[in-house]
Amino acid sequence: MLNASIVLYKHTVSDISPLVKTLQNSGLVSEIFLIDNSPNENKDFEQLNVKYIYNNSNLGYGRAHNIALRKSLAANIPYHLVVNPDISFEPEILKTIVTYMDNHQDVGHLMPKVFYPNGHLQYLCKLLPTPTDLIFRRFLPKNVREKRMRKFELRYSGYNRIMNVPYLSGCFMFLRTEALKVTGIFDERFFMYPEDIDLTRRIHQHYKTIFFPEVSIIHHHAQGSYSSPKMLWIHIVNMLRYFNKWGWIFDKERREVNKRILKSL
Repeated sequence: MLNASIVLYKHTVSDISPLVKTLQNSGLVSEIFLIDNSPNENKDFEQLNVKYIYNNSNLGYGRAHNIALRKSLAANIPYHLVVNPDISFEPEILKTIVTYMDNHQDVGHLMPKVFYPNGHLQYLCKLLPTPTDLIFRRFLPKNVREKRMRKFELRYSGYNRIMNVPYLSGCFMFLRTEALKVTGIFDERFFMYPEDIDLTRRIHQHYKTIFFPEVSIIHHHAQGSYSSPKMLWIHIVNMLRYFNKWGWIFDKERREVNKRILKSL
């Protein structure tokens, strides 16, 4: 029915065991893949009754998840959940999501409503980005940046209804594997950051990519690129790769998709 994958980097068993138990307690998850990009192998993860795969190098987010996605595709598993290790939720939400996906065969990718631990909403439904949205926004005056972000993150929608959105966060990606057979899996040219944009965008070309506020999760989110010069550099390099792939100023698809989304809301 459903496989799940979690990419690790210097995590411990205590870090990840609550999420693993949640997935197991749902009664829907066949296999849980822990894909470890850490410098050192940790066989203690095997005690969690999971498929532990140690890479002996940091492959990056998308490339590591692809190891598990290929296994789900080969086994014809209908759904695959890509989930961050810093996510928590009630196991019952997976049944609600599966029921919705079963009843809506045109949906290729779903993300629930996402909150911070303090209860504040995370604005993770977005338009297809321009370079200003992803690279230059931190250099804009605060009032200009906030105005632009309200539109880019579709904040005026209220985040209280089901929406077909072209860019959903990679923290919780509930994927239909039949859609991945059409669109492909993560683009391994991206080490970190835009791989969720790229995959959602490709799925959105053929299927609906749905924000589903009927259920919610908690994301203990930390923006590493804002606190680490190294992560900032990785962020910028991979964003350059994204716009080299899809277009900088001239991106007809972006213009048409964003216009349609804004009109629909």
